[in-house]
Amino acid sequence: MTSPGITNRRLRLRKFNFRLITHLTGILLTYLAASMVLPLAVSIYFRDGMQFAIVVSALIILMAGLFFRNILGRNREYDLKENESYWVTVIIWLVIPLGGTLPYLFTGVLDSFTDAVFESYSGFTTTGSSVLANPENLPPSMLTYRAITQWAGGLGLMLLVVALLRKLTQGAFRLYEAEFSGTQQRKLHPRLAKSVTRMWTIYSALTAAMAVILAIQGTPVVDSFCLACSTVSTGGFLTSGEGLAILNNGALATVAVFMILSGVNVAVLYRFFTLRWRNWTHDEEVRIYFILYLASVVVCTLAFTAADNGFVSSLQYSIFHIASTMSTCGFYIPRPANWSFLVSVLTFVLIAIGATAGSTGGGIKLRRIIIMVKYIANYLTRMIHPNAVFRVKVNHEVVETDYINKVFAFVFLYIVFIVAGAFILTLCGSGIPAAVCMAAANISNLGPSPLINSLGASLDYSLLPALAKWTLTVLMLAGRLELFALIAVFSPAYWRRG
Repeated sequence: MTSPGITNRRLRLRKFNFRLITHLTGILLTYLAASMVLPLAVSIYFRDGMQFAIVVSALIILMAGLFFRNILGRNREYDLKENESYWVTVIIWLVIPLGGTLPYLFTGVLDSFTDAVFESYSGFTTTGSSVLANPENLPPSMLTYRAITQWAGGLGLMLLVVALLRKLTQGAFRLYEAEFSGTQQRKLHPRLAKSVTRMWTIYSALTAAMAVILAIQGTPVVDSFCLACSTVSTGGFLTSGEGLAILNNGALATVAVFMILSGVNVAVLYRFFTLRWRNWTHDEEVRIYFILYLASVVVCTLAFTAADNGFVSSLQYSIFHIASTMSTCGFYIPRPANWSFLVSVLTFVLIAIGATAGSTGGGIKLRRIIIMVKYIANYLTRMIHPNAVFRVKVNHEVVETDYINKVFAFVFLYIVFIVAGAFILTLCGSGIPAAVCMAAANISNLGPSPLINSLGASLDYSLLPALAKWTLTVLMLAGRLELFALIAVFSPAYWRRG
């Protein structure tokens, strides 16, 4: 006799919209296959010998996508419940990067499944950590492919689904919320699909503009394209093991400017580029973002100068380093001869804070930090004036208590993930400082470059044991999904409530 509990679980399983989830996953797999047209064209042009492997990878991914979309996803209903929106978000962020491992394996660029998974997830989550110590030795087609994975993952795979599949209606909004879990992203248009389309338009325009400017400044075309994709997505994949030392000063200035812009909420950028500057300048988070950037550059410059480095070189390095850190790009250039410990501390703090909410950057997000600081300030004031009534406001809008609680929960979980990840890394043989830095950098989707360099060390991820690579991969995914979606999917209580 079947127990009522088992019967209820089976009933919930039958009601779960698996057909729609597989259909959406299949759509993105077909687009992943289509995205390989550009690497294939680059391979044919440069005759790098990768054509057959790229075609085979694309065909396998395409067949899988069509199977998911048209067979497993047939007779679907375009309706998503809240718990299903989190599930589809996690499933897609698991499946698409797994499909993205095939070009690495079939081309022979990576011969280990673990390394291919690490590289692919690092790309799609826009982390930028790499097991390829000398990317300059890669065929041009694979450099292009790596850049495309970061560009596709930058603004969000879910948003591509929302823009393409207008039949989702209410389900589209749930996917939109799941993608921006906990950051209260603003819409650019009453119709969600048009709002997302405008975000992708700004994202594409920034990428194209940066690629063209870099090419004009003398950067090779493939490098210009790859750096533009990596910068605007705040991904950080490099085309040279020497970082950006290969670029001239003009190109470095261009990269720094676009890194800073890419750390700004894409909705705010849209208002800026449509000349609605009042809305742009009155955004509290953006004002604090630029104030924090300028203040950090000043502190960093003074610290380097005090450590017997030249003022001009210290200023130039600080402008680039702080932009790379706050935007969570992770690009690096040759460090000053004498490093300051104060800069290491500042770098670690900025990595934890991250970029603004709604941007392609990672980290805790500046909006959450602002809310926490205001809440703590109000709490301390109430200790002195018990009868006073204070509300936390951002941009003159009251932040609800439930959301404040969610912010504190997120920060607590963020720290827990860093500590747990660092603990596992120490078991794998990493020193405590390096383990903490790697865990913090990868969950912030920054990659290790500025932080490891600040410790005066170099890191070759290919030398890490498999357990360490899988641990960092989980941290990348957790950071990209902003924890809540990942935790919700594996929480029995959440599914009982759903």
